[in-house]
Amino acid sequence: MAFEPSTGVASARISMLAGRAFESAASVFRFAIVVAGTFLGLLAITFFIGRVVPIDPVLSVVGDRATQEVYEAARQAMGLDRPLIVQFFAYVGDVLTGDLGMSISTGRPVVEDLARVFPATLEMATIGIIIGVVLGVPMGVVAATHQGSWIDQLIRVLGLLGYSVPAFWLGLVGLAVFYAGLGWVAGPGRVDIFYDGLLDPVTGLYLIDSVIAGEWDIFWNALDHLMLPASILGFFSLAYIARMTRSFMLDQLGQEYVTTARVKGVSERRVIWRHAFYPIRIQLITVIGLSYAALLEGSVMIETVFSWPGIGNYLTTALLTADMNAVLGATLVIGAVFIMINKISDVLYRILDPRARR
Repeated sequence: MAFEPSTGVASARISMLAGRAFESAASVFRFAIVVAGTFLGLLAITFFIGRVVPIDPVLSVVGDRATQEVYEAARQAMGLDRPLIVQFFAYVGDVLTGDLGMSISTGRPVVEDLARVFPATLEMATIGIIIGVVLGVPMGVVAATHQGSWIDQLIRVLGLLGYSVPAFWLGLVGLAVFYAGLGWVAGPGRVDIFYDGLLDPVTGLYLIDSVIAGEWDIFWNALDHLMLPASILGFFSLAYIARMTRSFMLDQLGQEYVTTARVKGVSERRVIWRHAFYPIRIQLITVIGLSYAALLEGSVMIETVFSWPGIGNYLTTALLTADMNAVLGATLVIGAVFIMINKISDVLYRILDPRARR
């Protein structure tokens, strides 16, 4: 009889752990279902875009001078003579097995092309979001804590410029001033022609690969080429992050508990960063995630201006040459990255905010 209470406690603990394990498994299952459903919707959108656009993929392959027999043979070989629903399921099957078709422009599988160009975009967008976060968050906090002052007005003007200035124009001005005029940065491309092809790709990220290989000349040259386009992307990211941070901070600074903390004599620094900023970090995760995804998908103009061999430049070239396999493959990758970043933001949101787990 003396062991019954401990046995009951152990049983209750096991039941509690089993319940938590079941909840975690159910949460993972729901997460997987949502991701799979979203990805399937993305597949459907990209597939029907490829069928709606006024570009004949058969003509892109055989040319407009091909005979009717050659045209029909190519159409059958590409599976375009089958019912649309059959084509869709075949498309889904090919994507799930990693087959995005062949690129007309390069003559290589689209998967290989995307694996080659996407790291360039990822590298530039990552540096851009780091610049945006490191500068944008403090600027938003400063603007909120000095509401109505000249510094608040200056930060708001910078944010407005980030929303209104065209990316291609800012890129051209940056090249004219900092490259052609002052010579502070390197020109278009990822590295100088002298270094092109000297680095064996490991991750596809030049800064990391050059460090792994111990090629510090290539590292500094790649960084020199990267700083201007990444800074321009960072400026656009900064404008959005600073604006949202200011809005969130103004809302928190008006709360009663902040006023109470000030009345109790808490230092202004602690009031700002502990009582006002700490609660908004969860909201900022979503803002930063959306901004990062926007940089990855919206870097087309910057890559074009700077001849940056990323996915945006690849997509532009594919559109100009009516290379639909490349267009759909690049669109699919960009959409998948957007979905992944949003889901990661949701997971971090749930980790940092216990209320979201209910």
